[in-house]
Amino acid sequence: MATASVISTGLPGARHGLFRRALDRMVNTRERQAHRYVNGYLLQLDDATLNAYGYDPASWSAKAR
Repeated sequence: MATASVISTGLPGARHGLFRRALDRMVNTRERQAHRYVNGYLLQLDDATLNAYGYDPASWSAKAR
């Protein structure tokens, strides 16, 4: 009876397995979604409120675009 197994080669170019890559992609996607949500919220605020929260409206609005 033959059994197939998957063994990490330890080569420098070898990455993580399928599940680790899937998890990394899911986390990355959720982080980008959170950034879009926060940026959308901050764009709705006026300059005085942004200053109260510690943001410089002039430098932040240039980054958001």
